Amino acid sequence: MIILHNAKIYTNSEATPITNALGIVQDRIIALGDERTILKDYGGSHTNVDLYDMKGMAIIPGLIDAHIHLKNYALNLNKVDCETSTREECIERVKQRVINLKEDSWLLGHGWNQNMWVEGYGSANELDRVTPMNPVYLTAKSLHAAWVNSRALQIAKIRKHTPDPQNGRIDRDADGNPTGILFESAMNLVSNCIPEPDLEEIIRSIELAQLSLHRMGITSVHDFDRRTCFIALQKLHERGKLEIRVVKSIPEEDLTHAIGIGLRSGFGDDFLRIGSVKLFADGALGPQTAAMLEPYTGETNNRGLLMIDSEALLEIGRVASSNGLSLAVHAIGDYANHEILKGYKLLREFEIREIDNGSCVYRNGENNYNSTPSHTRPLRHRIEHVQLIHPDDSNKLSELGIIASMQPIHATSDMDMAEKYWGSRCLFAYPWKTQISHGAKLAFGSDAPVESPNPFWGLHAAVTRCKQHGYPGETGWIPQQRISLQEALNAYTIGSAYAAGMEDRLGVLSPGYLADLVVIDQDLFTCNPDELWRITPVRTMVGGKWMF
Repeated sequence: MIILHNAKIYTNSEATPITNALGIVQDRIIALGDERTILKDYGGSHTNVDLYDMKGMAIIPGLIDAHIHLKNYALNLNKVDCETSTREECIERVKQRVINLKEDSWLLGHGWNQNMWVEGYGSANELDRVTPMNPVYLTAKSLHAAWVNSRALQIAKIRKHTPDPQNGRIDRDADGNPTGILFESAMNLVSNCIPEPDLEEIIRSIELAQLSLHRMGITSVHDFDRRTCFIALQKLHERGKLEIRVVKSIPEEDLTHAIGIGLRSGFGDDFLRIGSVKLFADGALGPQTAAMLEPYTGETNNRGLLMIDSEALLEIGRVASSNGLSLAVHAIGDYANHEILKGYKLLREFEIREIDNGSCVYRNGENNYNSTPSHTRPLRHRIEHVQLIHPDDSNKLSELGIIASMQPIHATSDMDMAEKYWGSRCLFAYPWKTQISHGAKLAFGSDAPVESPNPFWGLHAAVTRCKQHGYPGETGWIPQQRISLQEALNAYTIGSAYAAGMEDRLGVLSPGYLADLVVIDQDLFTCNPDELWRITPVRTMVGGKWMF
């Protein structure tokens, strides 16, 4: 048995919000309460009791990242860091890395953002100056664009007359020649030519990345990478080395296979389980491919890329839902969110009529979708990102019981870019408070490696709507969308646990719940909100075991 005492424990439980001791047996919390009582009742009644005097430190439930790309994050730890203040600095980093590469070996990097560079987008010619013989593939911070050199274009056979793929675009100069910038699905023309790391390399990378996440206080993740990541996770689990809980999404292209072998959302155990089927409704803000109701500011025709509409969502959703699989749809622009919500309404009506025989109530905007136990219908469908939503649509996630899976750090990273491209529409951007006020369930994450997975950076962004150095000022950006610390913490714990169908065992420190918790170096509820991003975990526990 483990007893943690002399602590300030924030439980997320309404029954006992704050206490100072808890007891753990194996992977579960069995007791919670006053230190004197816990020590008296349990300290001497069990053999092999490990007592931990926490010396007054704060403890919170384990934090859950509800949107991460685990394989990409793990592998990115070894890539060139392209998140620089100038384009030349990025090119210099590429130059330094290529020194140690064999000829024709791929050089990979991630993190550039043309909106942060005075020079804007780069070109293949600039990379050719420092890497003429090695193919280069550098993904943008958004993961919705790539910058490549001429060798990479040559290998991928991208030439002047190569057509744009569906839902993608090859950037071209005035003469029609590829510039080296690829958007959306056009990225695949090059990425498909890059040799996949072998399975053991992926396994090793994820195993090491677990420690990086534990150091940030993350005990669970919802992963949105593809098949090889799932195989690697299963191998880690088989070997007893999976030490972070993973809810694994299914890519749309694998839906038929998943149905064929009978996979359903929620299948698995407390460490590895099936999540939702991932779809894409649009692109991203940075490359201006997010689907918009009105053109981007300063443009007449560009409304981004809509990849699926409401009818397409219904068609896919009927198949998935009939087979017990929920959906998670990437939607950033207001048009994409409008179409997906329209599609979800049709899907809910189908579920009631064809599947549940009317057991789920839906009339006049009132429903019981949020109150049904996790092991029964309705399915926990999600929208990933919800970055811009038209005010006429803002109440529909709640009405339809759709989870708002959002990443608060996107707001503080994107604020200047959003103002540039969305203008006055920013009043409805990254609308956490609006969604809470309507009663929607929020699940917070990071979208790593697009952003850092550090949840304390996310908590700071949600509470202040400011960058870490205080910009844009004391009240933050669009201050009416700021939320309280407890609301933000709930989204990283209770809300994300709910999205996984695990709210009966995660997100709260209470008897019967899994012993996932984080000991932190500052009391997050008493420190200055501006300092939230500086909080550092001292210890992280998953299932009663100290992982860090």
